[in-house]
Amino acid sequence: MNKEASGAETHELFDYINDPLNAQQVKEIIGDALIQETEHRALPDHRQQLILDRIFDQQSLPAKKFNGRVLHWVKLAAAILLFILPGIYFIKNNNPKPTGLTALNKPKPIDVQPGGNKAILTLGDGSRIVLDSARNGLLAHQGNTKIVKSANGHIGYNTTANDTDAPIFNTMTTPRGGKYDLQLADGTKVWLNASSSITYPITFTGAERRVSITGEAYFEVAKNKAMPFKINVNGQEEVQVLGTHFNIMAYNDEAVIKTTLLEGSVRIVRNKMTSMLKPGQQAQLTTDGKLSITDDADINAVMAWKNGQTFFVNEDIKTIMRQVSRWYDIDVEYQGDMPTRLFTGGISRESNLSVLLKILELNKIHFKMVGKKLIVTP
Repeated sequence: MNKEASGAETHELFDYINDPLNAQQVKEIIGDALIQETEHRALPDHRQQLILDRIFDQQSLPAKKFNGRVLHWVKLAAAILLFILPGIYFIKNNNPKPTGLTALNKPKPIDVQPGGNKAILTLGDGSRIVLDSARNGLLAHQGNTKIVKSANGHIGYNTTANDTDAPIFNTMTTPRGGKYDLQLADGTKVWLNASSSITYPITFTGAERRVSITGEAYFEVAKNKAMPFKINVNGQEEVQVLGTHFNIMAYNDEAVIKTTLLEGSVRIVRNKMTSMLKPGQQAQLTTDGKLSITDDADINAVMAWKNGQTFFVNEDIKTIMRQVSRWYDIDVEYQGDMPTRLFTGGISRESNLSVLLKILELNKIHFKMVGKKLIVTP
């Protein structure tokens, strides 16, 4: 409430509250807060339960019966529970259902399902495999390499012998609303976020291991000092590494390419500029070619997408909506001047879009869905 919590602390709080085992305790804490905010004039038990059950709907709750401080706590309760209980059911009061023009003008609820494991694998001969619908087991044979899909959807490359012919390249591409992971022939693990791609050889030969990416990817690179791992990022920078864990965010609609190091060390190369990263640091490359290093990167926010969360810390509404557009596979249109204030929060990536939008609507941002287009107004 005092806006003093760091991103990591906020993340930890919601992780704890998100555990169903703690749900009753959360309700009790909020109930205690409601009692305290009435200056020790406790609300009747049935009224407290009603507030908790309804989780504050400004149109249906008889707000005029409560003072401003109580409403403040009700809104806080709503914000917390909306973040952490995506399956909660909003109960309307006993007022008559709207009729006539009121009912006709009532906007339809927005409820878009989240993305999931979706990707297309393009083989060296140009043939394409839709991975989310492909059967488990052997997908293809290329040279001495087998491409296998495991029971959990994981894609791996099994090589029986090194190929002496020209290298064969594959490309994995995720659409909007998709994500996927794979293991390269050297044991390197790669996770792709929505609207991303990676191009790589089916086996690594020679003095280095080289791949290229677009969008966002997290790497756990297999160690091999004799064969450095190099990543071409959107054709704008190169990441050089021996063995480490890091995330690269390089969407074309973002103003900055961000490379964040979790473990080990990497070298960022841009034209003649070179920078070494230490764990916890983030390299930021702007569209005009300026390279800078941030020492205290918010690792929780960076890794949220891989850990199954939509999470943002001090981000403006357009930055948040870019995440929304990629994961929920929708277009976004803005009408009017968007507020300059920043938002912090997060939900499970398995939640429907309506859960996130209800949170933002508490901050007086409004949404309307027209086809696959989400219209945002202040």
